[in-house]
Amino acid sequence: MRLDVVTIFPEYLDPLNVSLVGKARARGQLGVHVHDLRDWTYDRHNTVDDTPYGGGPGMVMKTEPWGDALDSVLADGYEQGAHEPVLIVPTPSGRPFTQELAVHLSERPWLIFTPARYEGIDRRVVDEYATRMPVYEVSIGDYVLAGGEAAVLVITEAVARLLPGVLGNAESHRDDSFAPGAMANLLEGPVHTKPPVWRGREIPEVLLSGHHGKIARWRRDEALRRTTAHRPDLIERCDPKAFDKKDREMLSILGWEPDPDGEPYGRFWRRTGGVEE
Repeated sequence: MRLDVVTIFPEYLDPLNVSLVGKARARGQLGVHVHDLRDWTYDRHNTVDDTPYGGGPGMVMKTEPWGDALDSVLADGYEQGAHEPVLIVPTPSGRPFTQELAVHLSERPWLIFTPARYEGIDRRVVDEYATRMPVYEVSIGDYVLAGGEAAVLVITEAVARLLPGVLGNAESHRDDSFAPGAMANLLEGPVHTKPPVWRGREIPEVLLSGHHGKIARWRRDEALRRTTAHRPDLIERCDPKAFDKKDREMLSILGWEPDPDGEPYGRFWRRTGGVEE
């Protein structure tokens, strides 16, 4: 996979040299190119922003530097079809970044990021390049940052770990929170390691039993327990068919039941009084 990032703060992307991403780069699994947007400015102040049309606070990033920068990046290997790049615009007004989207992006050969500053990039830039390649406006959460570089780091880490050979164990992400399949709408439960007793706190006995079926069931129950506690909205949206008999028993204990009247509203489960364990 190839990644290009155009930014006014190239040093912000230095973390891409460490950890899993850094190792993937060193092995040639991931090519990362960071470009300074100011290299495509032509005045002595290297201006990349101007006042917004229509008035209002803040500044808007100009079309000319972004257009020239993206044209230059695209000139280095652009192909339409299976090998065309995807433009990713980090913005709080974009679609939520999810594990499903991370999986989708991990299957693309080339990602180009445009982390903005100030009030964002002139909209015409996004509209222009949407005629040349797929564009994803992506939000990493319901909050606003000073710039999009942190979002680039988040998205890159989530995508890069899914590339073949990046993780030491290819099965490591199978049971992650939100992983496609059985964990698609669940949070991963707690994990433990040695020693078996620490400060008087013991490992759950089932994890020492060696019974793989019981251990799998315990982990599934803990995933349900954590999801209902921290992200009840995920349970509400889950189709009842996604859960087996044991899942339903645990959900009942945790105070949930299928909602026969909820489907028209995108809700499939509802809270009840619960059952005491």
